[in-house]
Amino acid sequence: MRIDDLGLISYREAEALQLATLAEVQNGAEEVLYLLEHPKVITLGRQGGSENLHVSQAHLRAQGIELAQTLRGGNITCHFPGQLVAYPIFRVEKRPGGIRQFFHDMEEVVIRTCAAFGVCVTRRQGFPGVWTSPEQGQRKICSMGIGVKRFVTYHGLALNVGPDVSLFDLITLCGIGGATATSLTAEAARQNTRLADPAANAAIEVKEVKDVLAREFRACFAHSPLAAGQAAQH
Repeated sequence: MRIDDLGLISYREAEALQLATLAEVQNGAEEVLYLLEHPKVITLGRQGGSENLHVSQAHLRAQGIELAQTLRGGNITCHFPGQLVAYPIFRVEKRPGGIRQFFHDMEEVVIRTCAAFGVCVTRRQGFPGVWTSPEQGQRKICSMGIGVKRFVTYHGLALNVGPDVSLFDLITLCGIGGATATSLTAEAARQNTRLADPAANAAIEVKEVKDVLAREFRACFAHSPLAAGQAAQH
C-alpha cells in the first residue's frame, strides 16, 4: 500500500486523481491511500441528497462553497479544512467479507484512530460511519461512502478533526433526520481526555491525526493475511 498526502486539494481535482489511480490499480498497480483535506464543498451521493440541502445554490456560491454531484454511494455530506479525508483505492474482489467487511474495517480504522486520542466512538447499527455512543448523544464523527468499479474502491471516509463543523448546519447530515455532527477535538474536550495536557483546550490538528490514521489503515488492510498474499479463508 502506498500512502500519499495530498494536502489541501479541490474536490474535483481529487476525484480526477482517484479515477486515474483506480484504472492503474485495476491493471495491477500498487494499492493507494490518499490522505487530504478539501476546501468547503457539499457533495451529493448516488442516492441523492439535494432534498436535504437547506440553502439555495446561490447562497452556497455567495459563501464560496462548492456543490458537487459525486459517484460515491450514500446521501449528502460536506467537506472542509479541518476534516481529514481518506480515499482508499483498494482491490476488494478477493477480500473476505466483501464490501460489508470493507466498511467494517474502515470503521475499525477510525475507532482505533480516535482511541489514540482518548476518544471513545463506536458503530451504529444500520448507519455506516462512526458515532459517539448512545449514552454520549450518538453524534456522528465520521462519514463514509464509496464507489466500486471492477472490484476496486474509490472515495472513502471523512473524519471531523477540528472544532468547526458548522458547515453541517446547511444540510441534513447524510439524510438522517436528527443527526448531529461532532469532531475529534469536541469529543476530546467533552470526554475530558486531554485535561492533563497544558494544551487541553487547543484544537487537535489534522496533521496529528494523519500519521495515526495511516498506521491504522496499514494494520487493518495492508497487514492483513489477504494483503500479504495469503489465500483467503472461507
